[in-house]
Amino acid sequence: MALPVRNQITIWGISAAVLVLVLWKLGDVLLPFLVGGAIAYFLDPLADRLERLGLSRALATTSIALIATLGIVILALAVAPLLLRQLVGLVETAPAIATRLQGFLTSTFPSMMEHGSIINESLTSLGNAIKARGGELAQGLLSSAMTLVNAVVFIVVVPVVTFYMLLDWDRMVAQIDALLPLDHAPTIRRLGHDIDRVLSGFVRGQVSVCLILGAFYAAALMAAGLSFGLLAGAIAGALTFIPYVGALVGGALAIGLALFQFWGDWMSIGIVAGIFAIGQFLEGNVITPRLVGNSVGLHPLWLIFALSAFGTLFGFVGMLVAVPVSAMFGVLIRFAIEHYRQGRLYRGLAGLDDTPTTLSDATETKA
Repeated sequence: MALPVRNQITIWGISAAVLVLVLWKLGDVLLPFLVGGAIAYFLDPLADRLERLGLSRALATTSIALIATLGIVILALAVAPLLLRQLVGLVETAPAIATRLQGFLTSTFPSMMEHGSIINESLTSLGNAIKARGGELAQGLLSSAMTLVNAVVFIVVVPVVTFYMLLDWDRMVAQIDALLPLDHAPTIRRLGHDIDRVLSGFVRGQVSVCLILGAFYAAALMAAGLSFGLLAGAIAGALTFIPYVGALVGGALAIGLALFQFWGDWMSIGIVAGIFAIGQFLEGNVITPRLVGNSVGLHPLWLIFALSAFGTLFGFVGMLVAVPVSAMFGVLIRFAIEHYRQGRLYRGLAGLDDTPTTLSDATETKA
């Protein structure tokens, strides 16, 4: 005999509460495993395709690992040094940028920058805080043995977790499928398929969008002569995963740097602004519709809310699980709405074929 609905709700509610508690208490410990699992999920279709070409699962996984390692090494040798130099240069240039900004505000809005004004006090307080805490924070991060150990553990554990999860992915899915409650297995499989379709379509497509836009912004900004073009393009591309944030942050950073570097050369500043305008046009009208599509069911506002809420509650680990959880909620909400529209609560008496819907129908039926 199947469990009563109330007991089932209790069991699933307790399971969800335990999962939330584990994420809250063991977030830092779970981080490498979540990242490794996400990468394995991302690469599983490639491994399946290699299996269809005749390779064994072990050989397909090993081939993917070797190719990924080679790509990371090439990327680290070719791009990472330049990116690091630009990051260091930007940090060193930041005081000069702040000084020029203060001078511009003083000459343009003298009343706003007078001693005792709100803006002047805010800028002074911000500068003092950066001077007081910036060096201390940087020294703490560099000298913290625990930070170094965590970084090494993360770098070592993530590839190992990814390899073994990718190797055993199909086996794990089959074992989980065998444990599904028999009464609800078809429904759970259907929901799981829908969640996988939404999640894979969004994540794989959005990662491709981030890489394409990051490469476009970096190459175009460097071609325009912007000193920190690679860094600004990389930041804009990475943040494109969050709707609207990548364009706003990357565009503001690039245009701000262009104003500092090309002040008076409005043509160059306009070119930098035009690069982001073109990038946004391509993203909204060409790249995202082709790679992500409109059928994944993750509204940008819902995604922003999920990332903000889970990031606040669980930190970086929460941001990692925000996308799959939001995809799952979206599928479950659509499933609930579908059943609601088929039920008596929504259809009422009008939904019954043998129930009269008007007074005249009721009179004729009674007669």
